Amino acid sequence: MSLLDGKRFAVEVRDADLQLQFAANAQRFTLDGGHGAPDLRLSANLVDFARMMRREEDPDTLFFNRKLVIEGDTELGLIVKNLLDSVDWSHTPLARFMAA
Repeated sequence: MSLLDGKRFAVEVRDADLQLQFAANAQRFTLDGGHGAPDLRLSANLVDFARMMRREEDPDTLFFNRKLVIEGDTELGLIVKNLLDSVDWSHTPLARFMAA
């Protein structure tokens, strides 16, 4: 998390017309009021985010197939992609939405 300290992120779910903005410190992510441009923006449709989180689709494959758009700091994008890929989503509140 120290690599993310002070960075701001936007996650856009295109087909749901939903955008969430987060800020990071050395310990955690917090919701950000959305003031100013994020350092990194991840954008995809809901089904593609879900497939990535369920490990049905690799983030690199989604990116190269233009289903996942990563804009901004590319080095930060790689760090976040690797972080997301390392999370055991079954131990998060999102697990109930991913069970199927």
